[in-house]
Amino acid sequence: MASRREFVRSATLSTLGATFCMTVPTMRFKDAVAADTRKIGIIGLDTSHSPAFAQFFNNPANEAQTRGFRVTAAYPYGSQLIESSRSRIAGYTEEIKRSGVRICPSIKSLLSQVDYVLLETNDGNLHLAQMREIVRAKKPVFIDKPVAATLQDVYSIYDLAREANLPVFSASSLRYMVKAQQAASGLYGKVLGADTFSPATLDQSHTDLYWYGIHGVELLFTVMGPGCKVVQRVSGAETDIVVGTWQDGRVGIFRGTRNGPHAYGGHVFADKAVVSLDDYNGNTALLNQIVQFFDTGKAPVPAEQTLEIYRFMTAADESKKRNGAAVLLADINPS
Repeated sequence: MASRREFVRSATLSTLGATFCMTVPTMRFKDAVAADTRKIGIIGLDTSHSPAFAQFFNNPANEAQTRGFRVTAAYPYGSQLIESSRSRIAGYTEEIKRSGVRICPSIKSLLSQVDYVLLETNDGNLHLAQMREIVRAKKPVFIDKPVAATLQDVYSIYDLAREANLPVFSASSLRYMVKAQQAASGLYGKVLGADTFSPATLDQSHTDLYWYGIHGVELLFTVMGPGCKVVQRVSGAETDIVVGTWQDGRVGIFRGTRNGPHAYGGHVFADKAVVSLDDYNGNTALLNQIVQFFDTGKAPVPAEQTLEIYRFMTAADESKKRNGAAVLLADINPS
């Protein structure tokens, strides 16, 4: 409670300056921001990714990887409706300060002082409104999972970015597992099929698999590629199994878990080998992709594939409503 009161007091003091972020101690991170620093702002301190990403970018030991990018400012909010997210904001705010990050009283004030954005708000219901501000400010943006809480909002976000010619990128860190990338590149020959798994806890505010199942679903699409035609879902209290049939007849399966070990992985069935996807090692590979994205302005994952992933998950929701009936992705649209 003390830390939360301290945060509220700090935010109140910050509003006195209206458009300026509050200076905070940097401790073991660099005190000064070099003139050539490429400044990143974080929106949303309701996820562990926010302080973890700031530590990566702001640690002097990572300078060769970060290429002059640094997180310099953050806006805390953030879900106020999802308790598991809301309750983290005060703690993560204090934690991110230790990476030398300034706390801003509004998204507008943050955007006026940074060059790039990490949209980290855990609650996808807020992303469309936040994205409108980012687009107006013309800041390239990485959107952490989920892109949004509904398919309509996902499409609206990508439409906004396209109309503004603004670089936007979203992906799960599972996409960059080494063996998954090897399989996608053809190292093991043609991918004949795959199964993947990840936790798939649910939140009633989001389309079911958007909330957490997105991780294992994105891993499935990483190795199978785009082109899913039809989806069927078997759903129980503790497990979801989603079967996708691709246009060329290949089958990919996602298993979402809600009990047992909090694990990620799968198998790729290729014409040269059966490969276990068992080498997940955190967010570093994704962060390297974000650096590359900010550096080049080119998203490593095409918008069309990200949109197909969300249509796949929406089709799985529709199949659940129809007691496991097959649903064509062609019938899934954002309206």
